[in-house]
Amino acid sequence: MTPLDRLRGQIEAITPVDQRERDSIVATLDRLGMSGDPFDESANDHHVTASAFVVSPRGVILHRHRRLGIWVQPGGHVDRGEEPHAAALRETIEETGLDARHLTPVNLFHVDLHPGPRGHTHYDLRYILVAPPVEPSPAPGESPDVYWFDFDAAQERCEPALAPALAKLGQAFTYWNVKDLVGE
Repeated sequence: MTPLDRLRGQIEAITPVDQRERDSIVATLDRLGMSGDPFDESANDHHVTASAFVVSPRGVILHRHRRLGIWVQPGGHVDRGEEPHAAALRETIEETGLDARHLTPVNLFHVDLHPGPRGHTHYDLRYILVAPPVEPSPAPGESPDVYWFDFDAAQERCEPALAPALAKLGQAFTYWNVKDLVGE
């Protein structure tokens, strides 16, 4: 089984939170079936990206996107040869400075199709990461506005289309022993 086949299976296994995610899943599966590299931002202005919902006993991380000025989860483009879950982790570490890690098994949690900067369209694969409940310390050049929010505050602060996914995550969060996941 190829990495793209595994990814398709992970996407198909998601229970959509709303019609927007349902439509995003269909569109993302379609994009993955097209010729060419679905992750290559220079080859096509419609490409797959990766991001992460980072959780800890403090809640969830949001940052104010440098270009768009909206509050979202960390994430970005997938580098050539990189798998999306690895890109989500790399981008999270760059944008937050947190010692984050994937759950085992890796959890693809949400999919969203939305406009990106420079007229691009992003098919965003959203993973769950856990991190210690310490203050974020983003790398130089990244947005300095990175904070932990409880789930209610995150839903109020975030870009509105993100709120249903955060509500779903908040419900799941109540069932996890996040301290055990983080290793405290």
